[in-house]
Amino acid sequence: MTQHSQIKADPLTIARLLQDEQGNVPKGLPPIHKWHPPYCGEIDMQIKANGEWFYQGTPIQRHALVKLFSTILRKEEDGHFYLVTPVEKVRIQVEDAPLLASHVERVVENGVAYLRFKTLTEDVVVIDEQHALWVNYNDAGEPRPYIRVRDQLDALLTRSVFYQLVEWAECIDLQDKSCYAIASAGQYFYLADVFD
Repeated sequence: MTQHSQIKADPLTIARLLQDEQGNVPKGLPPIHKWHPPYCGEIDMQIKANGEWFYQGTPIQRHALVKLFSTILRKEEDGHFYLVTPVEKVRIQVEDAPLLASHVERVVENGVAYLRFKTLTEDVVVIDEQHALWVNYNDAGEPRPYIRVRDQLDALLTRSVFYQLVEWAECIDLQDKSCYAIASAGQYFYLADVFD
């Protein structure tokens, strides 16, 4: 069991890790937080727990279209999800988290580990204080791991991504409790209890 101390994360390293393989900074998202159009009702669109998007019961096959929709998706205070444009707002159904994290890599720079995730809709996020990682457990004790991607939008981690985190996890004391946790950007994030 290791005691941990806070290691200072470097914001410049995080900014660099958010770049793509060619060093390009991701394009900005539309300013949907500034848009306040009238509510136009609900449309028959659903995001399944496995990350698939459906319209009128049929999977949306065009990845570019799904990616576009994901950039105008907003979760509001009522707990519902909406597609928002400057002129209209429509509610859609989301089974679990609206995004799915399908890839993770661990980068260590100057003794600090950073976890970089990529979603199916090509969002890139480094886990830190503003982009937390947490695990919920259902009644059967099965983990449901999530990360905060942006605003109030979360991503469920695929099973393979969660297993990779478990492989990297350390057994530490976190908030006076022995647990398995994973480090990113100078912080530890809880994964599971340690059972004797």
